[in-house]
Amino acid sequence: MFKSLWQILSVLIILISCSDRPDEVRIGAYLSLTGPTDSYGISAKRGFDMALNEINESGGLLGKNVRIITVDDASRSYMAVMAVKNLIENEGVCSILGEVISTRTHAAAPFCQAAEIPMVTPASTHPEITNVGNYIFRTCFIDPFQGEVMASYAYNNLKLRTIATFMDLKNEYSMNLGRIFNDKFADLGGKIITTEFYSEGDNDFSFQIRKIQNSAPQAVFLPGYFSEVSKIAVQARRLGLKIPFLGTDGWDSPRLLEAAGKELEGSYFSNHFSPEIDLPAVKDFVEKYRAAYKGQTPDANAVLAYDAAMALFDAIKRAGTDNPQMIRKALAETKDFPGVAGPITIDENRNAIKPAVILKIEDSKFKYLDMVSP
Repeated sequence: MFKSLWQILSVLIILISCSDRPDEVRIGAYLSLTGPTDSYGISAKRGFDMALNEINESGGLLGKNVRIITVDDASRSYMAVMAVKNLIENEGVCSILGEVISTRTHAAAPFCQAAEIPMVTPASTHPEITNVGNYIFRTCFIDPFQGEVMASYAYNNLKLRTIATFMDLKNEYSMNLGRIFNDKFADLGGKIITTEFYSEGDNDFSFQIRKIQNSAPQAVFLPGYFSEVSKIAVQARRLGLKIPFLGTDGWDSPRLLEAAGKELEGSYFSNHFSPEIDLPAVKDFVEKYRAAYKGQTPDANAVLAYDAAMALFDAIKRAGTDNPQMIRKALAETKDFPGVAGPITIDENRNAIKPAVILKIEDSKFKYLDMVSP
């Protein structure tokens, strides 16, 4: 009973702190601005900043200025937890944006759920994240969808029949996608002829690459983050492995092309967005992004972060208050919100129903090939 009373008092304190700053709507964000996956966090912050500038230039929310308080989690799960606890307990935020990486989002989500503070992740695709509770949302597709998309594209479009899978043992994202891809590819009639493993932070992949070479597949499915993918690709080419790699949205970083653009020539991966999509919303966003960031082209994390922030702002506007419970209700009712990366409808499991795109690495660039609807 005492524990229940304490939980009630904690939530009341948080609610009071949310409404104790009548001059602004305070939103928290936690991202990897330093560490191995800082590229993802830096892009996402740019997307949040663009959305923030846009909403404040249009008058803010609820007659108030909007403030996003961003905390760097240094690419570490325990730091993500600390960041979220600080945002809730000390900053009085009414909602939280982030993270990109699924393991960090999953680590921090229970604290948002316990405090009844809605959290929206723009890019964490692991299916278990929203199962934490009814305050946890995402505005991107989930891994079962993109894993099956890549397996179907490999079998039906690329006409591949034998594939090796190379997964990161320390990474739930990589392991989960590998299992989904393997099952779907086998269901379609293909054959996974070997499955190899590495661990985040490894630098020598020669043993696994040689085993893949000896099994003679037509391609390698490599679901992982750009930091390891680039190292694997460079070593594979040096060892004479010339077949294409297939990947997922974790590949999307300009640093992948900088480190291994030539080595990944002719490879394919699934993603959430391409700046080459011929739609007015995409063209408008790309133009604004390039103007804001010295001619750079936005990646998917920038666009997804922008869409997540704008969808959250829309929910707060519809709620008519910065009360977390009312924001949660409005988020759950989101339907056909016009995101740059496609319209956002939140389903009964608080996941977004979104299309995927297929990209090919050609001339050291990400070339848009196709869009696949759910």
